[in-house]
Amino acid sequence: METLKNKIDFAVIVTVKNANPNGDPLSGNRPRITYDGLGEISDVCIKRKIRNRLMEAGYSVFVQSDDNRVDDYRSLRARAEGELKGIDMKDETKYREEACKKWIDVRAFGQVFAYSSGKDDEKGVSIGIRGPVSIHPAFSVCPVSVSSIQITKSVSGEGDGTKKASDTMGMKHRVDHGVYVFSGSMNPQLAEKTGFTDEDAEAIKKVIVSLFENDSSSARPEGSMEVYKVFWWKHNCKNGQYSSAKVHQSLKVSLKDGVTDPKDISDYNIVVQHLEGLEPEIIEGR
Repeated sequence: METLKNKIDFAVIVTVKNANPNGDPLSGNRPRITYDGLGEISDVCIKRKIRNRLMEAGYSVFVQSDDNRVDDYRSLRARAEGELKGIDMKDETKYREEACKKWIDVRAFGQVFAYSSGKDDEKGVSIGIRGPVSIHPAFSVCPVSVSSIQITKSVSGEGDGTKKASDTMGMKHRVDHGVYVFSGSMNPQLAEKTGFTDEDAEAIKKVIVSLFENDSSSARPEGSMEVYKVFWWKHNCKNGQYSSAKVHQSLKVSLKDGVTDPKDISDYNIVVQHLEGLEPEIIEGR
């Protein structure tokens, strides 16, 4: 199967209503916010959701979260050793080839296989794989408003039940409304090294459209986050007709004139500037 032939750039518009898109553990799990007040979703968070959707679609994924595992391996090392049994890590070329062939996220995003031997007289082994798919963090179009509420549990998690313990009290945070945009690229030159194909690119495009399906939680109720639109630019050559920066910047999302307190996606203007010879495929969210 041939590897990715043409460079691809893409951008995604995400809407948020009364949800915590990506909590910051260093800030009491409050939604991530920049110093300018813009909401942020990390690239790591976005890749996690892409991996989850790929797993649901039946693809083999190396980096699985503990609460969403489809095998019995409790660590990345155990998964690598179990699935690539018999392949000597000292043969780096063979190991890279088999790892990329086995897992779609490895050939897409890359991976570092770094394991210590546990012996003082031997060095550990580290094999780095650079993937062709890069994802930027998502940022909101304008500053977001974060609401925090005190919550209580009706029963203690510990103790004899005669009185409520301190763990019955807590805080919950949400973004009342936000429109976020993130972008990414797919590089054919790096795809040749990992075996990333056009079919793999199509698989990622398909799951991005449904990024927040089957992703509900207490912090993100079902329907509180959705992909509004995906813009997919497929160049006519490996190097691309334009730089990724120019392509991504051709998508302009801004507040409509006179709107100071946006509540809905209809309060925004969405404009794609024309790039000669490169028109995006526009996919509506599901």
